Amino acid sequence: MKGGSRTLIRRRLALLAGLAVALGLCGFQQRAPLERRPALDPLPSSWLTAETLPVWPEGPPDGGFAPQPVPADFPEVFFRNVETPTLHVFRPERPNGRAVLLVPGGAYTFIVGTHEGAETASALAERGYVVFVLIHRLPAEGWSPRQDVPLQDAQRAMRTIRSNAERYGIDPDRVAALGYSAGGHLVATLATDFDQAVSAPRDAVDRLSARPAAVGLIYPVIEVSPPLENAQSTLSLLGPAPDPALVLRRSPARHVTASTSPTFLVHALDDTAVTPENSLGFFAALREADVPVELHLYEEGGHGFGLGPSNASAGSWLNAFDAWLARTLDAAPIAGAHPGPGLNP
Repeated sequence: MKGGSRTLIRRRLALLAGLAVALGLCGFQQRAPLERRPALDPLPSSWLTAETLPVWPEGPPDGGFAPQPVPADFPEVFFRNVETPTLHVFRPERPNGRAVLLVPGGAYTFIVGTHEGAETASALAERGYVVFVLIHRLPAEGWSPRQDVPLQDAQRAMRTIRSNAERYGIDPDRVAALGYSAGGHLVATLATDFDQAVSAPRDAVDRLSARPAAVGLIYPVIEVSPPLENAQSTLSLLGPAPDPALVLRRSPARHVTASTSPTFLVHALDDTAVTPENSLGFFAALREADVPVELHLYEEGGHGFGLGPSNASAGSWLNAFDAWLARTLDAAPIAGAHPGPGLNP
């Protein structure tokens, strides 16, 4: 598909999005407020008792960690000052042999532990998935190079999961990734740049592929430049006034190829924090590259709805994702076709 065709797709999608919003605003002024999942509840016991795996047993590859001041009233369930990235493991009672790397959002400034973390992990575990929730390093906490630090952790997390496949009873070719908001940006970056050299190989784990067999992106940040960016996510990831080369390096829609992971996209049309054009642009890039993709646009939901409002259709996305993911992961395992960077014997 040529550039002109891609532009035409984007214009048509934008027109449809605008029409849907217009119809919603004209026809449904008196709807009840959305019933959202609480983001500030205490962390459940499932989180507190979850097994944890270190992402870097010998410490992360780049130094410079500098803890940042945290306001006294900042929610404890939103993680900051991450010196040691970890995976929190949620194991199902009836495993299906598949696994999901889960990356909550937080504008690369903090990491949501509640509805986008523990609650989503528990819901996926109930469906048979072994879930690994990634608490990754935050780029504005002194790390260098800041734009590569989250991807370093995500690549290593995928390889760590595959290296423990036998231990957890999962098929290493059936490991997916799911990300919310800025976590969606990180998962989209992993799906497009799984083999980008962002850290030197150090052990046998780094021989394994970091490519997710499939990904889910829920109200994801895709753009890191105006006018579609989430300004806080861009500032935290790239710093103030980033060089155009850094913007390009961390713009996953511009890195889509035929090897990009099959993708499931979810966005609400009334999202003002991360506009739905982020998902629409990634959808267009995937279509141009003939990558399998499924897109779900919801009239209402706003941003940060997690598993979704209980009184609106956006609350059904997990069922659709589960059905799509099962078919996608079982279709043709191809993750092993993309090995890691390799090591000297």
